[in-house]
Amino acid sequence: MWIRMPSESSSSRTAVTCKPVRSMTGFAQVRTETSAGELTVSLRSVNHRGLDLHFHQIGEFAMFENGMRTLLKQGLRRGHVEIRMGITSPSQQAERTYNRAALARYVSAFRQACQDFEIAAEPDLTAFLRMPGVLEDDTNGRQLDESFEPEVLSALTLCIDALNSYREREGQQLRESLMQEMAAITQQTAEMSAIRQEVIPMFQRRLEERLSDLLRGAPLDAKRVVEEAAILADRSDIQEELTRLTVHTDELARLLEAGGEVGKRLDFLLQEMNREANTILSKTPGATDAGLRLTNLGLATKANIERIREQSLNLE
Repeated sequence: MWIRMPSESSSSRTAVTCKPVRSMTGFAQVRTETSAGELTVSLRSVNHRGLDLHFHQIGEFAMFENGMRTLLKQGLRRGHVEIRMGITSPSQQAERTYNRAALARYVSAFRQACQDFEIAAEPDLTAFLRMPGVLEDDTNGRQLDESFEPEVLSALTLCIDALNSYREREGQQLRESLMQEMAAITQQTAEMSAIRQEVIPMFQRRLEERLSDLLRGAPLDAKRVVEEAAILADRSDIQEELTRLTVHTDELARLLEAGGEVGKRLDFLLQEMNREANTILSKTPGATDAGLRLTNLGLATKANIERIREQSLNLE
């Protein structure tokens, strides 16, 4: 008998999703009856920049490790994964009896030793039951060999499927959380764009003041005036940054909708988005009402980006 974690229903995924988004955190365990007894396989994973496999199992399973590694690399892409495997043989499950004659010999030898050395002690039954030949099995367990590998890999396949189902459910929750953060960024970008329209006259006044300062004293040629105007306009306007922030946010949403291995690609986009938010903050026009609103929106956007980054670190 094997136990598998319930899989995510297809109706819970959006119609545009091509592949599931998986978290790197998860746990799954299966138990299955085999020719050698009940086999238990468990997988536990946490986030990691690559696929990091760690085996914790008895030496009998060492011969199957290469095949298990191949299977795990096919089913998992990233994560620190702990693999544990054990088997309960029929002999361990069967009723055990004791050999009366063997136990009698051990007890007799114990009492004779106490008499010979004048030691006052009583026999410990627990210790005697551990002595060779005292406990007997109704059946004998099978010795594992290469022919057992298909059963090991079959159980491991079930466990990988269960782990991926778990990680997909976690990934779906992360996707929904990230979408909420991106919706907030989109709203804040729209608000910053509206404020920009309000502050354009302010930019123009700053440009006129700067040009007035430049024109005092020695006359300047038209080329220099045009250059100064272009520099000041570039340093003041945030339209380019808002446009790039919108493009990056749209691409982020597209990646999450497409699914698959998105973790590393999200990291690059988030770096770009953070750079645009920093530039917007550096261009906010002083302590005016509009400037303070832009600053608050820019800081809120940076907080959204950081929360996305922290959660995306756990995506495969």
